[in-house]
Amino acid sequence: MKFTAKQIADILEGEIVGNPDVEVSQLAKIEEGNTGSLTFLANPKYNSFIYITKASVVIVNKTFTPEKEVTSTLIKVEDAYKSFSTLLEYYNQVKNNKTGRENPHFIANSAKIGVNEYIGAFTYVGENVVLGDNVKIYPNSYIGDNVVIGDNTTIFAGVKIYSETTIGKNCKIHSGSVVGSDGFGFAPDENGEYKAVPQTGNVIIEDNVDVGSNSTIDRATLGSTIIRKGVKLDNQIQIAHNVEIGKNTVIASQSGVAGSTKIGENCMIGGQVGIVGHISIGNNVKIQAQSGIGRNLKDNDVVQGSPAFGYADYNKSYVHFRNLPKIASSIHKIEKELNTQKTSNE
Repeated sequence: MKFTAKQIADILEGEIVGNPDVEVSQLAKIEEGNTGSLTFLANPKYNSFIYITKASVVIVNKTFTPEKEVTSTLIKVEDAYKSFSTLLEYYNQVKNNKTGRENPHFIANSAKIGVNEYIGAFTYVGENVVLGDNVKIYPNSYIGDNVVIGDNTTIFAGVKIYSETTIGKNCKIHSGSVVGSDGFGFAPDENGEYKAVPQTGNVIIEDNVDVGSNSTIDRATLGSTIIRKGVKLDNQIQIAHNVEIGKNTVIASQSGVAGSTKIGENCMIGGQVGIVGHISIGNNVKIQAQSGIGRNLKDNDVVQGSPAFGYADYNKSYVHFRNLPKIASSIHKIEKELNTQKTSNE
């Protein structure tokens, strides 16, 4: 795809300094820009690159005044970083605006599909599925029976969505993720063998949720596993059966949440965090990376460690953790001196 500087300036409501007809077809860092690329300058630390970059178009702040000749066409805006982000979003929308149905694919006769859909090759759409308008399903995806997917949601390549799952509007489920597989439920019998407990619930994902690549969200044993509005899940995350995650909570990569745990709203959970089952985590909680959570957390808690405890206390304790050999040596020295004094007094 090619865009002229004028087309970009119109999108961003910016002012052009240079050739309005110059074309760009790729995005680049300012220090790596080549002919035909678009970049931006927002941080003054990178000002020197604007005089040597080969990028055809550079988005800059209106306050930027060049100190010498600039060969690139400039687009001046109020906030270069924000405008570049807007342009990236627009670029993705254009790039991903596929429509139609590629072959081969299978769509059950009972499925209901809205307008402007995209069904990629080797996609399976099961019985009684309901797809809203502008839904995009990329190749090699599986949509099980009775699944409902809301308007403007994108299912990227290789996603598997099991039966009865409900997904809201404006969601993104990235490649390799599995939604609605059985929860980890097994009960031992009299012989000590484990028998699977039927998982008869479903998964509900509300509007504006992003699920990263290769993440898994298990169906409930009974009822629903629920991902509330605005939640953002990174890659390689495990959400177990009957978990509920409150709106606008974000969870970083390789974290896992065990069954029936309730997480509040607006929480921030770092990478490689492990959370046990059947506990409650309040609103606005912050959990630092690699923490282990084995108890309830109240609103606004900030914790770290495994098992996790107060973040400020952890930082103070960490100083002592690092000095434990010296502390132990000092204690042994004091004990030795005390024993020597005791012996001499006797």
